[in-house]
Amino acid sequence: MSLGKNIQYLRKQKRITQERLAEEMSVSRQTVSKWESDEIIPELNKLIAISELFSCTLDTLIRDDLTICDEIYSEITIRTVKGFRMARYVMVTPNPEDDVNRYMDVWAGKSGLLTINPDARRIGWDFPYVSMELQNRFGLRGYVSAYILPDGFDTDCPGVEYAEQVDADYAVITVYDPFAAAFERIPNAYKKIMEYLQANGFREKPKEGVLSCFEYVYEKNGRTCMDVYIHVDSVSKTEAFTNFS
Repeated sequence: MSLGKNIQYLRKQKRITQERLAEEMSVSRQTVSKWESDEIIPELNKLIAISELFSCTLDTLIRDDLTICDEIYSEITIRTVKGFRMARYVMVTPNPEDDVNRYMDVWAGKSGLLTINPDARRIGWDFPYVSMELQNRFGLRGYVSAYILPDGFDTDCPGVEYAEQVDADYAVITVYDPFAAAFERIPNAYKKIMEYLQANGFREKPKEGVLSCFEYVYEKNGRTCMDVYIHVDSVSKTEAFTNFS
């Protein structure tokens, strides 16, 4: 673990320069440079100020190796997702992700969607309306799976709900090999986005016609990837926008 590398990592995550961090900490840029190269250790009051600035605990700043996350998580970006139409279905079972994804794959085949577009995108998100009794007593959870439909696609195949998503802005992070440690890596991706939003002045706010969050799993260069999307209410004009499509 390197305290200096942790400071540098958090500074780059917040997208601020050494000069800006120096101003925030009332020190010189050279001092920040020496912190990041581990030539000197910041005083306790500076460590507290750094942890507050980057919205992390003092223990995390000092003890954790934050740079190891680079192997698992991408940088967080803000993307504009153009509106789309979807077919979706929810299941409440002990293993809802696999169950409902299989269901939607069968539907996509029967409906002709995969014939028209073999690369149709399937997204998903947690279904939060499951009582604590069902969760604790029976081990049940809910998950929604949805296929994004191409323009002009029409089918009378039953068994799904159709819904519209309007244009929206999302904070996005990619998780590499998410299922290698699913109950650690995926929740941590959401946590990292929320910390990023807090640190950079964004807001996560429910909006009618907009999914508050969703996940998209795909293969790239022989590696499983998951993009996690969380809706943001306001967008920094300095961010580069990328279309989901």
